[in-house]
Amino acid sequence: MKPLVSILIPAYKAEPWISDAIKSALRQTWPRKEIIVVDDGSTDGTLAVASQFSGEGVTVVSQKNRGASAARNHAYSLCSGHYIQWLDADDILAPDKISRQIEVAQTLKNPRLLLSSEWGRFHYRTKVAQFIPTALWQDLPPVEWLLRKMTFNVWMQPGSWLVSRELMESAGPWDERLSFDDDGEYFCRIISKSQGVPFVRGAKTFYRLTPESLSTVDNSNKKRESAWLSIRLQIQYLLQLEDSERSRAAAVTFLQTWFTMFDPYRMDIIEQMQEFAQKLGGVVRRLHPVEALRWKWAWMEGIFGSRAAHWAQKSLPKFKYDAICAARLFWERTLYQLGYE
Repeated sequence: MKPLVSILIPAYKAEPWISDAIKSALRQTWPRKEIIVVDDGSTDGTLAVASQFSGEGVTVVSQKNRGASAARNHAYSLCSGHYIQWLDADDILAPDKISRQIEVAQTLKNPRLLLSSEWGRFHYRTKVAQFIPTALWQDLPPVEWLLRKMTFNVWMQPGSWLVSRELMESAGPWDERLSFDDDGEYFCRIISKSQGVPFVRGAKTFYRLTPESLSTVDNSNKKRESAWLSIRLQIQYLLQLEDSERSRAAAVTFLQTWFTMFDPYRMDIIEQMQEFAQKLGGVVRRLHPVEALRWKWAWMEGIFGSRAAHWAQKSLPKFKYDAICAARLFWERTLYQLGYE
């Protein structure tokens, strides 16, 4: 009998996108599948849109708002699949994505392998999605995967994975303490429990870029604290597999990559990062010794103060990105509505 694949979709305020995500799940060429949507207390029309698919074999449930990790754990508690496909509510799976990965899984016959695949960024039309290979786009042992992630600051989009139930059970549930980089922590934990990460070429996931994203750190202390916990846990998983000079060096590089997220807003975390790096045999520091205000923002310091100037330097480029993203999204949507898929 062909293995059952559970496609699990956590959703929060995803009214514009949830229909596309569910349709992509329904269009999977793999015949044995179940689709479960958990609405995490959305205040828009997400639940109503998702519920329209209930007659097509999609299970839709709702819970009070508890966060993405809790929604994922709830979805998993309801599923019966031999394999799990995670799908964010604004993303899309290529029709043969799961079939390609299951074919490789059946050839390798090892449920302790974690299957990865290609993923590309898009706004509205998947035909113009950009697939940019990274150092992770190949078959890798667990330690090497984690080393490359931390050294080169690369990652895999959550929908790119296909996880066996056996491997998920060994790793445990999503960490509900995390509101930011919960997927980074979760999949590093699964990788640390795996026996390898085969990369399945041709299996594709489409990662939608939107103006608003839960992955945005902005000025939320909750997200910064979540990020710091996630960073520490990911480093822990690497060192548990291999506590070596190269692993410690990769961990220090990882700390340096994330350093600017907390500077100058959370100096307590900065101090913890520096102490952690010293224990690992390295050093993390500001890339710009003079507290790093670029010339085009430095003039603000004398008028509005240092904190305001740093906020502008970090936040205004994001506002610019969001505006560009919104404009591109509008253009892509217009073309899509005109029939240019």
